Amino acid sequence: MWIFSWKGPTGFSASSTAEEVTQGIEAYGLTAVITGPTSGIGLETARILVLRGVHVVMAVRNTTAGQKIKQQLIDQVPKAKIDVMELDVSSLKSVGKFVTEFKASGFPLNILIANAGMMAPPFSLSEDNIELQLATNHIGHFHLTNGLLETMKNTAKKSGIQGRIVILSSELHKMGYKEGVRFDKINDEKSYNALLAYGQSKLANALHAEELARQLKEEGVNITVNSLHPGVIATNLARHTAWMRVVFGYVVRLFLKNVEQGASTTCYLALHPGAKGISGEYWADNNISTPSGFVNDPEFCKKFWDFSVELVDRVLTTSAL
Repeated sequence: MWIFSWKGPTGFSASSTAEEVTQGIEAYGLTAVITGPTSGIGLETARILVLRGVHVVMAVRNTTAGQKIKQQLIDQVPKAKIDVMELDVSSLKSVGKFVTEFKASGFPLNILIANAGMMAPPFSLSEDNIELQLATNHIGHFHLTNGLLETMKNTAKKSGIQGRIVILSSELHKMGYKEGVRFDKINDEKSYNALLAYGQSKLANALHAEELARQLKEEGVNITVNSLHPGVIATNLARHTAWMRVVFGYVVRLFLKNVEQGASTTCYLALHPGAKGISGEYWADNNISTPSGFVNDPEFCKKFWDFSVELVDRVLTTSAL
């Protein structure tokens, strides 16, 4: 059992489950895209969304596995409205294909949840020649969000319902490389540290949310953007290293959340009326928390945004040649 159960200003705590924070909410008519929904907190998030009436578009790397999960969810929630679409967030080509197909579907989009991720693998590059953790955890979601943003804006304008973008980060965003983001050494294998690179990618998530929130506020767009730490959860995220499996399995067992608790902050931000109008914040345990100083630095956020744009543009330009 999660040992910390004191409640914050929202009335919820670290021990609150996703079902508890969405109790009584009816979200019929809303459409959500969620990445990484076939296991762990992503699966629990998808289950809660369909339970509350949301049309869920499952963005999955393996559509066969996605269809099996879809049927499992329908077995649990017969009223579930679910579509499965292929997406590999580590590939900008796949992201572009997903965006094109989603737009062609004619679906509205109220909620976008950037949930998919990987943690501390050995050094490798994505097919776009980007360090794999940064490519998967941030760059793919950055391109996906930008590609779907116009659809979200149109949906919010037509429906009058505030759109919500939820980006999963981690408390480890505070424990990456000392310079925050190694702009000139993203692909430097010699100095690569798997855990520090993970922290860098999770910092990227928080920076992305902060700068996008600022831009949307400036435009007067009715969409909120928040990042969050889901908690330390007993999932397969740390599968790449034996020592991390030991640490997660034994040393910090008392501090682990289960997936029902781990998905709660995501579901709160996606659905709860208490999150309406709140944007550009970093959350943990269903309450606003304090991010790294890098996230509170507008110039650093803008610098990283521009870096991300340039990186995506360079890949897309090269692939078009």
